[in-house]
Amino acid sequence: MLGVVLSDGTKGQLDFKDRVVGRGGVFAPLEQVSLFGQVQVDAEAGTIVWPNGVDFCPDVLYILVTGRSIKVLEPA
Repeated sequence: MLGVVLSDGTKGQLDFKDRVVGRGGVFAPLEQVSLFGQVQVDAEAGTIVWPNGVDFCPDVLYILVTGRSIKVLEPA
């Protein structure tokens, strides 16, 4: 479980178990609590990242925390 605060101030708790456990590849090391706990905010990317390079799309995090979809702007 990871507590997050979005750029608009929205707060939430995210359970990454289904997104990490059993997926293998770059996600396998995150099954270790010691590595999972090394998560950091990458201000430039606007999302969370781990030392092994795993990150999550900020739009996906927004959807997971708020339960709301993101408006897609149509080209003018």
